[in-house]
This record gives sequence, structure tokens and C-alpha cells, in this order.
Amino acid sequence: MATSVERLTRIWETPRSLVGALTTVDHKVIGLRYLVTSLVFFALGGVEAGLLRLQLARPDGRLLSPELYDQLFTLHGTTMIFFYASPVFSAFSNYLVPLLIGSRDMAFPRLNAFSYWSFVLSGVFLYGGALLGFAPDGGWFAYTPLTDIAFSPGLGMDFYALAVLFLTVSTTVGAANFIVTIFTLRAPGMSANRMPMYLWSTLSASVAILFALPSLSAALLFLELDRRFGTHFYDPAGGGQPLLWQHLFWIFGHPWVYVVVLPGFGIVSTVIPTFARRPLAAYPLVALASIAVAFFGFGVWAHHMFAAGLSPMATTFFSAGSMTVSIPSGIAVAAWIATLRGGRPVLRTPMLYALGFLVIFVIGGLSGVMTGLVAFDRQLTDSYFVVAHLHYVLVGANVFPVLAAVHYWYPKMTGRMLDERLGRWSFWLLFVGTNLLFFPMHRLGLEGMPRRVYTDAPGLGWEGGNLAATIGAGVFALGLLVVLANVLRSRAAGATAGPNPWGAGTLEWSVSSPPPAFNFARIPTVHDRDPLWGPRAAELMAADQGGRGATLLDGRETPATSVLDADPQGVIRMPGDSWWPLLLALALAALCTALLLGAWWMAGASTVATGVVLAAWFWPGDPAADAAAPARTG
Repeated sequence: MATSVERLTRIWETPRSLVGALTTVDHKVIGLRYLVTSLVFFALGGVEAGLLRLQLARPDGRLLSPELYDQLFTLHGTTMIFFYASPVFSAFSNYLVPLLIGSRDMAFPRLNAFSYWSFVLSGVFLYGGALLGFAPDGGWFAYTPLTDIAFSPGLGMDFYALAVLFLTVSTTVGAANFIVTIFTLRAPGMSANRMPMYLWSTLSASVAILFALPSLSAALLFLELDRRFGTHFYDPAGGGQPLLWQHLFWIFGHPWVYVVVLPGFGIVSTVIPTFARRPLAAYPLVALASIAVAFFGFGVWAHHMFAAGLSPMATTFFSAGSMTVSIPSGIAVAAWIATLRGGRPVLRTPMLYALGFLVIFVIGGLSGVMTGLVAFDRQLTDSYFVVAHLHYVLVGANVFPVLAAVHYWYPKMTGRMLDERLGRWSFWLLFVGTNLLFFPMHRLGLEGMPRRVYTDAPGLGWEGGNLAATIGAGVFALGLLVVLANVLRSRAAGATAGPNPWGAGTLEWSVSSPPPAFNFARIPTVHDRDPLWGPRAAELMAADQGGRGATLLDGRETPATSVLDADPQGVIRMPGDSWWPLLLALALAALCTALLLGAWWMAGASTVATGVVLAAWFWPGDPAADAAAPARTG
């Protein structure tokens, strides 16, 4: 067995060099890069939010000018929605999906690397514009006509439109990769009814991405054509319609809420059973609820447009849809509570964050049902009540599951345990900070405070709520700093984790911590929904020491299985490390820069470069060489 492991290591391990770092297609490395990069964007968005809260801490604030406030407000929303909330779940999915399904890599390793490079370069493009003095200022929702060239001159909104368009390429190819991987690379025996719940949530979110993003791409393309070439998609004087932007944007926007929520469902559905010491209750219903949430999310976009002058029939339909989408979410919440009720819960830090998610998400869900009522929404639209609802949902269903995942899988990623005492301190600081920050905003909205204003006049009765929210932001930031201190301290001196420190039931805990480059020395065969809690758990844990299962030593190989029953279908040979993903992302970044500057010769050259890289990417290799050893240069 030692000889097999050595050969697998030679085949799969990326060289520790600059070239290796730039060309690797290892899903674990890419997942960790996604995680660090998305958290950097989270920190940037958090600093921007902190400045906004300091400006609003007292009436007639003078910290920020109206122009700077609009720029920070736009960057905060754009960063958190596009460059943090979804990419952070892509980080965990990149790292975990092959480990959860018993595979050695993603279905398209090079596409996976390209997804990361295009993600990071699109973020650099956006913030590069801000550093050059061209920060967007039209809000993360970019409503027309405020973002037309007449009202938003300069390049700020062009940086926004092109950066987000660039990002949609990354997100789309990533979603397609997750779908194909989950459908075709599951270990033998991992039928659809044995898939971990995290796979169902990732699959549902990925399908939603493929159907939601084309609407956003079309909206951004039309905006750029209006701004740069004088078309009239959103210009009433030329036969256009500003309301078209809202329809296109929210056809994307409301499903996107569930894209950044559903993976959190999967994390909570993993953490709660582990620490409740029992399988997830109502597994089929929770899986169906994930699918239903993604499906119903596409019928609710005008929930955001009740004040836009739609017909009574339309608003009634979308109000009913808003009520309907709460049903599958309620089913999932009931299943998590039933799991806790029927188990023997152990309150470790990941479990605390999962329970915090339940509380905060339910509060946000209840306020969401309220805003789904047309009469109520018309009274409170564009008020701070909506800000409170949005942040309760996104913080509850995104940040708390992310922190649960960090504390839960950190031992797997690093081989070290996080400090439990610091973990508990961080949880309570974040839980108290979240509620102190966002709950007063409900009252501010009910008392008439509008959103998107850079200051307010004294004597309106909003002073206490705004001051409390700003103090809550400080407590929240302190909690995040404790998490960071815990991560850094434990990385250097944390207790050794071992393969399965939590006694969990899913496949990723059957290998060493951190996992080897090849993931599994022998491909496992799955017989239970929670394999490591089943009667053959000892056999799975011993697979790396010579147990049963295929070794697949003839190059970078992993088995392919059928979609529903995971019956063996053959062996897939994976590509090796390659420069082409990075070069393709750089060519697209150059194309975006050329379009921004109106340098058409550069745009033509970038287009040609893109075609050349794609041709090289798909150029047939030498099958004999591929079978003998992994290709290192593509």
C-alpha cells in the first residue's frame, strides 16, 4: 500500500514552486484560495459598512461627504452580494464536494482553476477602478436612469458593469462544474437518496445560478450599450423603459438570495446531525425543500417592485409567491428542530453557530413574509425595515453558516483544532452584535427612516436606534477579530485534529487531516446515507491502509458513475496542472480593460488572444503520455 500511496502522490501532487502555485488545478488549493479571497472581500465590505455606520451614528453626520457615502454604499453592497456571499460557498464546495462524494477531483479541474482566476481578477478590476478614482456610485442594484451616462458620468458605473459581467463568467462555469461533478463522479453506491445534504443544497444553488445569471448579464450588457454607444434600452425618449432594468435585475436578484442561502442550509444540515448524534430527520423532505426553494425563487422577483406601479393582478400573484416560498424553508427549519429534539445535542462551537443561524434566519424570514404583503410593503418600501430584513436573512443564512463551516471543517483543512473557548467568545459577540446592529433598524423603518440617505436631521427620534446599530457594528467587528485570532493562533499551535475529531458520518472524515493530494488512496464504496456511522465504517476508515477499493494508479484517474444510482460507468482521466486557466482569465481581463477605455485595437487583440488560449486549451494531448503521468503544463 505504501508503494501505491507514493505513486499517487507523484501523480497528483502539485510542485511546491511559483509555477506550481500558478498552474495548480487541485480542488483543495483552489477551495482554500476561494475562501481566503472571499473573506478579504468580506473584510473590505465590512470596513465600508463600518464607515457608513459611523456616518449615521448621530444626526447631521460629517464624516463622509454625500458623494463618498454613495460610493462606499455601492462598493459595500456590490462586494458583499457578488464578491463575498456566493464565492465563499464556492470555496467550501470546491474543497468539499470531491471529498464528500469519494472522488479525486472536480469533473473539470482546469475550468475550476479558471473560475477562481476570473473571480479574483474581476474583483481586482472593480477595486482598481475605485483606487483610480472611479468608484461606482449608483447602488449595488444600479437602478436606471440614475446609472445612465447623464446622471452617472465618468467610468465608475462602467467599472461596475464590466466587473460584474466578468464575474458572471466565473460563477457560471463554476456552477456547471459542480452540477457535472455531483451527477457523474459520486463514489459507487452513493445513490441520489444517499447523497449528503450539502450536495443537494449545492446542486440546487448551482442550477439556480445557470438560470438566473443570464438575466443579469443581459441587463448589464444593455446598460453598457446605453452608456457607451447611445442605445435606448432604458431611455424613454428613445422608446426604452427604465422599468426593464428592474425586471431583468430582480429576475436575477431574488433567485440570487437563495443561491447565497441554500449552501448555508446544507452546512447546517451537516453540522446539526453531527452534534445531535443522530441522522438528519426527514431527509427526503429537506432535499425536496432545497429544490423547491430554488424553483419558487424564480417566481418572486416582483416582490421587490410592489411600489413600481404594477397591476393589481401582478402584485397579487407575486405576493402569493412570496408566501409560498416560505413553506419549504419552514419544512427545513422543522426538520432541524426535530433532529435536535430526537438527538443528544453537544454544544461545540460549530453547533452554536448553527443554532444562531436558526434564530436569526427565522427572524429574517418572518420580516420577509411581512414585506411580501403588498399593503405592508408599500408603506415600508425603501425604509430601514427592508434593510433590517435583508441583513437578517443574509447574515443569518450566510455569515453564521460560514462561521459554522469554518469551525467545523478547519480541522480537516489544516489538521489543527480551533480553540473552543475563543470560539464561544466569538459566537456570543457575533450573535449579540448582529441583533444589536440590525434589530433596531426594524423600528427605524417603522418610524419612517428612509434607506440610502447619507445623514438625517436632529429631532426625528432616530438617534437612539442609529447609535445602537453603530455600537452593534462594533461588537460584530470585535467578534470577527476574535475568529481571526483563533484561526491564526490555532494554525500555529492548535491541538492535532486526527481524521475525524467530531465523530462525523460523511466521507471527508475518512481520510487524513489535511487530506492527501489524491484524496482517497482507494475509491470508497458507499452503502449508507451516513457512511461513517454505518456497519462498514471501519472498512472505510481503513481504506487508506490497504482496505477494499480501486487504487487507479495509471495517471490522474477517478471513477465515473451513473446519475441516479451511482453504478460504475468507467474511469475518467483528469488533466494535469496548466497555465491555460490563468492565461484565459488574463485575456478576458484585458478585454474588459479595452472595452472600458474604448481601445478597440486592444479589444481586438484581446479577443484574438482569448481564441488562441482556448484553442491551445482544447488541443488534443498525447494519450500515451497522459496515461503514464500527469501533464504539468496543459
